[in-house]
Amino acid sequence: MLNFARCQPLKQITQKCFPSAPVKVWAHTQLSLSRACAHADSGKSWHSTHSLVGDKNIILMGPPGAGKTTVGRIIGHRLGCCAIDVDDDILEKAWNMSVSEKLRDVGNERFLEEEGKAVLNLSASGSVISLSGSNPMHDASMWHLKKNGIVVYLDVPLVDIISRLKSMKMDRIVGQNSGTSMRDLLKHRRLFYKKWYDARVFCESGASAEEVADKVLDAVRRYQDVDSETFISTRHVCPKDHDKRLPPKYFSEAVVEGLASDGGLFVPEKQFPKLSCGEWKSLIGATYIERAQILLERCIHPADIPATKLGEMIETAYGDNFACSKIAPVRHLSGNQFILELFYGPTGSFKDLSLQLMPHIFAYCIPPSCNYVILVATSGDTGSAVLDGFSHLNKNDKERIAVVTLFPENGVSEFQKAQIVGSQRENGWAIGVRSDFDFCQTAVKKIFNDSDFTGFLTVEYGTTLSSANSINWARLLPQVVYHASAYLDLVSQGFISFGSPVDVCIPTGNFGNILAAVYAKMMGIPIRKFICASNQNHVLTDFIKTGHYDLRDRKLAQTFSPSIDILRSSNLERHLYLMADKDGQLMADLFNQLESQLHFQIEKMLVEKLQQDFVADWCSEGECLEAISTTYNTSGYILDPHTAIAKVVADRTQDKTCPVIISSTAHYSKFAPAIMQALKIKDLNQTSSSQLYLLGSYNALPPPHEALLERMKRQGKVDYQVCAADMNVLKSHMEKLIQNWFLRKTE
Repeated sequence: MLNFARCQPLKQITQKCFPSAPVKVWAHTQLSLSRACAHADSGKSWHSTHSLVGDKNIILMGPPGAGKTTVGRIIGHRLGCCAIDVDDDILEKAWNMSVSEKLRDVGNERFLEEEGKAVLNLSASGSVISLSGSNPMHDASMWHLKKNGIVVYLDVPLVDIISRLKSMKMDRIVGQNSGTSMRDLLKHRRLFYKKWYDARVFCESGASAEEVADKVLDAVRRYQDVDSETFISTRHVCPKDHDKRLPPKYFSEAVVEGLASDGGLFVPEKQFPKLSCGEWKSLIGATYIERAQILLERCIHPADIPATKLGEMIETAYGDNFACSKIAPVRHLSGNQFILELFYGPTGSFKDLSLQLMPHIFAYCIPPSCNYVILVATSGDTGSAVLDGFSHLNKNDKERIAVVTLFPENGVSEFQKAQIVGSQRENGWAIGVRSDFDFCQTAVKKIFNDSDFTGFLTVEYGTTLSSANSINWARLLPQVVYHASAYLDLVSQGFISFGSPVDVCIPTGNFGNILAAVYAKMMGIPIRKFICASNQNHVLTDFIKTGHYDLRDRKLAQTFSPSIDILRSSNLERHLYLMADKDGQLMADLFNQLESQLHFQIEKMLVEKLQQDFVADWCSEGECLEAISTTYNTSGYILDPHTAIAKVVADRTQDKTCPVIISSTAHYSKFAPAIMQALKIKDLNQTSSSQLYLLGSYNALPPPHEALLERMKRQGKVDYQVCAADMNVLKSHMEKLIQNWFLRKTE
């Protein structure tokens, strides 16, 4: 039997692939409402009558001084259930001595074993159990407790914990040896806590026990309410006949399907979760990984991806594969301008911030026995980032997930093309298309919506299509993290205080990066203006200024900034949907009109609403090169062409009354010919690797990207396919690749 979590459409997919396989689908582990008695060895009866979690226990976990006992008693009183404190009610009664005396008698290692044995004898239901700070260090006892409980981690700021321990005159805790500071030991303890929790309560500094108890109950309710966080299409229209209403999708379904069946994009049915000012302040001193986990836990229901599993994915995604330990650092450029450096990933662009994580999310969400092909269009950076990201999956996942990348054969830089085709792996291929990016992106959408072709792939090869472009929610969501993290870094570095506004200026083509900044604002980051920077393909700038999206008589120009050489901006639909108060019919009308008539106009009220938050302008090729030259001459910093466009637009449009964070979306070495032209380096007829080494000799900032240098040094001539801009030809290429990869396993 195949057991899947959450996904009704996945059941249908599996039945297509394996019609004879019995399938069991459930929404979540159901929490029984039966009531039961529980008994500890001492004969104490732990009996509860509350219905919040039925016979499940609420298990409070956290370091010493987290307030577990007090919070547990408050919750027990509110719910009318037993509150069990492991230290007071279990350990001290079993040992007939205090916990501190036991620790002195037996030492650290023996104490953990004795403590674990005592907890293994605990049988409770419908109760609130406050663990000791060291319980999570004993695996067997934690598995015993988790079988019948929801583990809630009280994540209290370290400064609060240390202050409380001092006031309690506690100078030693389990595991602390001479020479080990309390701070270091508490940091080490977090490694054990993160293994076990089902829900995290992120506590503000100075929060009262009552406030923490409220958060615990909210976290438990969210954990149980598996249908509370669903996704709908931007073109969703609720029919008068309620029975014909398309059911909303869970996060995992939205990730797997990529594009909604009506051609729209998936968005949360409810608003983005919002962090309080105190919660944001608690993240100021956090690492990028810690920030990512807190924010993504709020956006992904644990029924889709458990918090502990999500944490493992995040740590894998943002590790040694990034050249900078800060992952996405902020650097002061000059005046009120700051550069958000998003190019330290393995392929040297901001796409790595999503595409080192998204493949792990995708692999976790799909059914275990179906094949998937990730089909993406790239204007330059996405292709290599997708191919690289999916190449790091484990062997079993690579066996069932393949990647096909379409790129404009003559529409990316030579370095980008070499990088894309050089990133091909056994389960990932690049196809050059003799057209522009807009054709590639439209082709992807048409293939998704071609039910005859997708049905044929399912029946013939047991294969389903999905996407890793920013139309996929799992691609877009991780980008929210770096916009929030950049603001927190400015606070941490003392440039602003929390709550002070900033502007962001982002080179924009497909609207995903700037939309992620909008979502960061919705979560509580005080961004004042979103500055949209375009190159000569300035359809977005024109739209923001006029409300008229017009592709008539507009041809795509090839520029020094190919990643934003885009005319059809997919993610704009998501933002318009928000502005139009989630009017799915309007989105369907507008974007169907764009498809058929190549333009649409939004009403004046929406234009004014858009312009309240957005400013836009564009930059010529000459201005782009001049900005690269001027910035290098004045600060020793080399901008890539996309970042240079953003700087030109920021200089022109930003009023300098607050800081502006300019997104640097790629490392300059990916565009060496343009950089050499801007810096007036005459010898342009060199190999790509020679150009990179020459630029590296300038000792400029940022430093050379070692992963790109190494890749170019190793790379020889790599074969790849090139095809005409014809849908039938593309589908034929795809089928051949799918056939060769997935059918070989059965031979």
